[in-house]
Amino acid sequence: MAVVMETKPVRMVVDTSSSVARIVLRHAPLNVIDIPMMEELAQTLAELEARSDISVIVLSGEGRGFSAGVDVAAHTPDSAEAMLLKFHAVIRLLVAGKKVTIAAVHGPCLGGGAELAMVCDLAYTADSARWGFPEIKLGCYPPVACTALATLVGQKRAAELILTGRTISGTEAAQMGLANRAVPSEELAAVVEETVQELLKLSPAALAVTKKAFYAWDAMHFDKGLARAEKIYLEELMKTADAHEGIRAFMEKREPKWTGK
Repeated sequence: MAVVMETKPVRMVVDTSSSVARIVLRHAPLNVIDIPMMEELAQTLAELEARSDISVIVLSGEGRGFSAGVDVAAHTPDSAEAMLLKFHAVIRLLVAGKKVTIAAVHGPCLGGGAELAMVCDLAYTADSARWGFPEIKLGCYPPVACTALATLVGQKRAAELILTGRTISGTEAAQMGLANRAVPSEELAAVVEETVQELLKLSPAALAVTKKAFYAWDAMHFDKGLARAEKIYLEELMKTADAHEGIRAFMEKREPKWTGK
């Protein structure tokens, strides 16, 4: 029997059955990742990590898309440190966890949402999905992508995505290596389920140890790189006038006026 766990404020639903945990982000209209969602995700991932009956975690978004990213209001100088601490706790749990993680992406998958998807072990996307890291347009940058995106898609492609904030389709995301496969949106659920069923035939213990070995080298660099990206974000970026202006302009729905300071 499936078990559905919800917490308040409800930002997601977790359904566990047949050794699979299905986490559905639920924050209409575009599943923006705010502080409550970060806290729920971290708590849920930690609880699932301790469960021996769960070997696979599927992460998806309810409604119009996977996630439009981290709440812009949490990027202000007085909130940025807490935001990074909580969001990166979720990222580290996904990276270091023993469970095989799968992202099922449709609609917008932007900023922190794209970072969540890219650190999952496997990612399947609707060909019509929209991937991107638009933080630069706010005068900011995505620390997780700055740390790990080049490993997935190559340095030049990663630089283009991060430095221009360009949005790409699910098809292009798969071609780049951000996702394993791009399929028509109506086929996405079936493709994800096919992979889940293949994984469930395998030894959970072997999957957990293999995942640890597979990421052993990258994990060392990721931890150091993310810590460095966090430090630069808080001690340098958040002290620039342009970062403050970009966030204010977004909140006020106007074009930013950059000063280069």
